[in-house]
Amino acid sequence: MLVVEDEPILRLDTVDMVEEAGFDAVEAANADAALEILRARSDIAILLTDIDMPGSMDGIKLARTVRDRWPPIEIIIVSGHRGVPDADMPARGLFFWKPLPHREVAVALRCLLQ
Repeated sequence: MLVVEDEPILRLDTVDMVEEAGFDAVEAANADAALEILRARSDIAILLTDIDMPGSMDGIKLARTVRDRWPPIEIIIVSGHRGVPDADMPARGLFFWKPLPHREVAVALRCLLQ
């Protein structure tokens, strides 16, 4: 799974949460780095991205790009500042508020991979 978060401490916490739930995590600090990873790897099944990030696109635009280019990848969008209107949520996408509820996210990850 690919974790995209620009805040290093939050990224580390999210990666730890994902790994404690039994999943392998790859990390990126922004959408541009995430797209490079996705172009290079075919083993990414889930994208977990923050909304607000520096770079060429925010997490919502990244999620839309991933849905268009890699439709099988499941998407989780997170934010501590704003929600995602239904019209902006990609198909099959999930949203969680920060701070992330670790148990709920772990359950969602398992469900997405079934």
